[in-house]
Amino acid sequence: MFDIDLMNYNPETPSFFVMLITALLAFFLSSLIAITYEYTTKSIYRKAHFLQSLSLIGIVAATILQAIGESVAIGLGIIGALSIIRFRTSLNDPRNITFMFASLGVGIACGVMGFAIALTGTLVFCFGAFILRFSPLSDANELIGTLRLRISKGEQFQDIIEKNLGLLCRNFELDRLRFLNPKKAEDTLPDQETEVVAVSREEMQELVYLIRLKSTTTVTALEEKIRGISGLESLRLDFQKQPTKL
Repeated sequence: MFDIDLMNYNPETPSFFVMLITALLAFFLSSLIAITYEYTTKSIYRKAHFLQSLSLIGIVAATILQAIGESVAIGLGIIGALSIIRFRTSLNDPRNITFMFASLGVGIACGVMGFAIALTGTLVFCFGAFILRFSPLSDANELIGTLRLRISKGEQFQDIIEKNLGLLCRNFELDRLRFLNPKKAEDTLPDQETEVVAVSREEMQELVYLIRLKSTTTVTALEEKIRGISGLESLRLDFQKQPTKL
């Protein structure tokens, strides 16, 4: 009923056995890429749906290539059909996009019967991902955050702050600088009357720095260093994950 001879492959009318082997191999290699992603990603933001997508998208790509075969007309028709689909999935991490393209590439290679290419590419890609996982290029312990402080006016205070940041931070940059205006506050008198009191802040300035700590520096060490600066009124440190967006 089905032609199971791989050597007599006809791209116009592929046999059931050829399509089955192609889909299974694409799924196997894409799953290998998904497993590699799971074991080489340090981020805790690993969604199960994304891992499933890595395993399944190879089958989709292989099926589309099998359906197209060598027909230009079918290829143009599939492009037109896919163009009506709006993909709104956001991939903030460029590394995630790389793994997604790897699964697509494996499916495409399997779809055009390039089994050796698909297998070789998958093995080299996974090996490279594991190598980078244990290299200095994969540093998930660095802390990137915001340093907000109020201190007396004067360039000498800013120079002292940046000198200390240079000792403890790998990189830093001044994001905002503003001089504070007098602030009005309400004060309750003994006879229950409310009095508006002006708090003078004419000699104060607020600075906001974007900082990236060195791997050998802790947040506590940075806080103690900055709090030791004379003229400091308040200090606030805020660290959060800020993924790279394309």
